[in-house]
Amino acid sequence: MGSEQEQRRHRVEAPPPQPFIRSLEYSMKETLFPDDPFRQFKDQSPTRKLVLALKYFFPILEWAPLYNLTLLKSDLIAGVTIASLAIPQGISYAKLANLPPILGLYSSFIPPLVYAVMGSSRDLAVGTVAVASLLTAAMLGKEVDAEKEPKLYLHLAFTATFFAGLLEAALGLFRLGFIVDMLSHATIVGFMGGAATVVSLQQLKGIFGLRHFTDATDVVSVMRSVFSQTRQWRWESGLLGCCFLFFLLITKYFSKKRPKFFWVAAMAPLTSVILGSLLVYLTHAERHGVQVIGNLKKGLNPPSLSDLVFTSPYMSTAFKTGMITGVIALAEGIAVGRSFAMFKNYNIDGNKEMIAFGTMNIIGSLTSCYLTTGPFSRSAVNFNAGCKTAVSNIVMAIAVMFTLLFLTPLFHYTPLVVLSSIIISAMLGLIDYEAAFHLWNVDKFDFLVCMAAYLGVVFGSVEIGLVLAVAISLLRLLLFVSRPRTFVLGNIPNTMIYRNTEQYPYSTSVPGLLILQIDAPIYFANSSYLRDRIGRWIDEEEDRLKTTGGNSLQYIILDMTAVGNIDTSGISMMEEVHKIIDRRGLKLALANPKGEVMKKLTKSKFVDKMGEEWIFMTVGEAVEACGFMLHTFKDHEPWNNA
Repeated sequence: MGSEQEQRRHRVEAPPPQPFIRSLEYSMKETLFPDDPFRQFKDQSPTRKLVLALKYFFPILEWAPLYNLTLLKSDLIAGVTIASLAIPQGISYAKLANLPPILGLYSSFIPPLVYAVMGSSRDLAVGTVAVASLLTAAMLGKEVDAEKEPKLYLHLAFTATFFAGLLEAALGLFRLGFIVDMLSHATIVGFMGGAATVVSLQQLKGIFGLRHFTDATDVVSVMRSVFSQTRQWRWESGLLGCCFLFFLLITKYFSKKRPKFFWVAAMAPLTSVILGSLLVYLTHAERHGVQVIGNLKKGLNPPSLSDLVFTSPYMSTAFKTGMITGVIALAEGIAVGRSFAMFKNYNIDGNKEMIAFGTMNIIGSLTSCYLTTGPFSRSAVNFNAGCKTAVSNIVMAIAVMFTLLFLTPLFHYTPLVVLSSIIISAMLGLIDYEAAFHLWNVDKFDFLVCMAAYLGVVFGSVEIGLVLAVAISLLRLLLFVSRPRTFVLGNIPNTMIYRNTEQYPYSTSVPGLLILQIDAPIYFANSSYLRDRIGRWIDEEEDRLKTTGGNSLQYIILDMTAVGNIDTSGISMMEEVHKIIDRRGLKLALANPKGEVMKKLTKSKFVDKMGEEWIFMTVGEAVEACGFMLHTFKDHEPWNNA
């Protein structure tokens, strides 16, 4: 290459060599500690480091010293408001999980207290959720009948909660939260919508007052069970259920249209419970087919450490249930917490949240609670009620404690049909059809993932829907990695800018040159594909030039801007491409290889083989150099690199 060209361009440098230990340390830090949580400990005394560590694991120590009466007033109102929702919801979701209703109240007492101490979200309201309750019932119900062996079923629920807590805490402590990200937004939308549909349909048992019902969760089995028992339908129960469902939906619609009256929808479930209980008590409706909760045990959470099951064959069932429900609950809780944090312009630490969720579920499993997280409906009420800190969870827990100590007998006459209405009302809000339409408009593949999760849950089971959606998401990830996009670049007229010719149709090709951009790192999974695809690009370009009668192809420029890394398979692929291009009488040039790529290409001697003078900092420099060669040696081959 001419000396004038050598002087006009900068040389592409490989980064200085680093010791392996330092490179490994850097990679581990970027993988596990991208937020650099240890930065605050630098140059601090041992005492100060201890204080900072305690504040990291117990955020209450950070904001509690600044707490005042103004904040307490807001949190008090929010706490009482969410308690009015938590009490009926807790009882309803416990029934959904085939657990004693009192467990719903137990789970709204201890876990919120733990989260208030360890959680970093100001808006998250802790409690049981419908999807986790459904999963618990579906997975444990396959091994143990809740009606025939209620004690064993209950103990397995505690054990599953314990394992879920261990998983959540471990993910947080070992900074492995990115695993939860495998559940994409599309997966969660479809899964939640499918679970909400199934849960709503299962409540037809309570609405129609049926005593025998299928254990299956798919829509076909549920509808068959409903319509095969038409003679057992109780019109009294159905009428009561429809009236309360209508009341709950109307209050929710009213509060949505007039956000200032958020408390109307928040108080509606408790109002329904009170009105339903009074109606049953005064009319003795329980004698006419309207099923009621019955006696609720008075008193606070009893210890349940001795109830945990660590023996076969049931331990594996509890473990599997805990793993799946734990991941789902974690994904929902963190997503809800981040959503409300965004509205108030503060950040929450995902790993700290995992530790908080894990700890509250471990402690919960030892105090007669089942799986809890941060449900959207309860957190939305907490947010709209004007909560300022996690004290709203403490207020809610105190209200539930008061209920456990003194008010549980009042729920004796609460009709199950009211609980079914409360669940259906809450579930309809989880069917996010607007998000599905948005996915369709923006990304059809994401819509496919969403619908796979939805249909898998509705027509198969909760596990099938989840596995199907995750499998399709992983398939898409593999396709992204193994089939990266490659583009032909053209020159934007009157500039030195080169862009995708499909995206910019007015860009022009450079005579004698084919400029290709590789849009992904080059790994073993995609190296063979890239080798074949580059060869096909060259074939297509040569065919086009023969058809149009243009200048013959002389140079291939690979734009490596988007290639962040390369492995040994990728380097072998580059060597093969270089040989193939060389045999065809063409010349290969590279533009803008990144530091890590350049380092590996240099160590592998690839740079020596192709010539350092054929590696450029920009596509523009590469085009200029190749153009110079074309004009200088127009009548013969500009290289001799056999």
